[in-house]
Amino acid sequence: MARQFGHTWWGRAWVDALENRARLDPNRLPRGRTYARYDRVSSLHLARGEITAKVRGNRPGAYRVVVRVHTYGDAEWKRVVETVAGRAAHAAALLDGELDPSIADDAAASGVDLLPGPGDLQPRCSCPDWADPCKHAAAVCYLVADVLDADPFALFELRGRSRNSLMAELRAERRSGSEHQNPASSSGAATIAIDDGEVARDVWSAWQQSGPADVDAPTRVVPARPGVPASWPTDPPDDAPFTATGLQSLAGDAAQRAWMQLRGEGTAALDLDAHADLARRGAELLGKTPAFAALARTAGVKPVDLARRSIAWRHGGTEALTMLDAPTWRPPDATMANAREAVAAALPDSARVTVRSNRITVGTLQLRLDEAGCWWRFEKRRGRWEISAQPADDADDLIDIGTPDRGNGS
Repeated sequence: MARQFGHTWWGRAWVDALENRARLDPNRLPRGRTYARYDRVSSLHLARGEITAKVRGNRPGAYRVVVRVHTYGDAEWKRVVETVAGRAAHAAALLDGELDPSIADDAAASGVDLLPGPGDLQPRCSCPDWADPCKHAAAVCYLVADVLDADPFALFELRGRSRNSLMAELRAERRSGSEHQNPASSSGAATIAIDDGEVARDVWSAWQQSGPADVDAPTRVVPARPGVPASWPTDPPDDAPFTATGLQSLAGDAAQRAWMQLRGEGTAALDLDAHADLARRGAELLGKTPAFAALARTAGVKPVDLARRSIAWRHGGTEALTMLDAPTWRPPDATMANAREAVAAALPDSARVTVRSNRITVGTLQLRLDEAGCWWRFEKRRGRWEISAQPADDADDLIDIGTPDRGNGS
């Protein structure tokens, strides 16, 4: 199943706005999705009024993409702050790292669009394609949904306000007792409900008792998105073996894994060794440069090494990590001869196709056969072979996925 973009409602809303409201050239969007799915984008960064990234095309090097985003003026920001502060649910959700589902509609009613509309996005790329957007810029726009999933404040950052600035304005607005605040509050300020949570042991016991074999048990309801752990209220002691930020990250990761299990799309990942678990966590942060660099630094590994293993994990989990370091082996000659013939038939006549052991090489593209009979696609990047697609039963199925330079190569 092809990877989808946007797992939270606001992430999906960004994608919907990109495809249906922003009036970008629809001809490049499908190719942009393919580039986004196959890890062509790196150094993705969101800032005030701007999205920047590097994207690898079919030529050597990377293109630089800049997407300008319309920012709000002071009057628009005043309406945004009044809208958020005027409903307790909006402010409470933001404090929990989420967006209340009605916030976009309420903001629109006040004359401000949080999500991109016509003219809001202005993509530019250093490639020679004049389309607006080109496939490289389209890939970047799709991956913004991943950033928004992880941090909805990034949407406000794009519009011109940092998290700290926005929260300071919200606190000031609530203190002011303006007419937009919750009238049900005796102090005139919006009341924020505090969730006391539940004891994990009790929740787990209840779920065990409502298994699928119990026809009278209540139906298990899967949340629409993973829960967001509450922020650590104070800094931990200086001698604690963790930081508040690190603890928040681990708790969020656990919530994400639990949610994926409930959806039937993942496992607990508790059986992974430290190296595989690091690759798994790195895969979640690919394209998010500061967080990825922090993870590599904390783990004591080079970012380029972590990136190589994280990309492999995204394409095939533990099997891909095994394949990444697997030595060459000698399959039956007929197997490799048939695969070479199929690959050559899918390429131009001028392509040079070479076979060595379990590997078929075409320039900077290499297909490797594992001992279970699956083919893996590798691309040579920065002098190293990296897995660049999910495995396939037939070698030629891995040819036409944004094939790189097919000239002579090692």
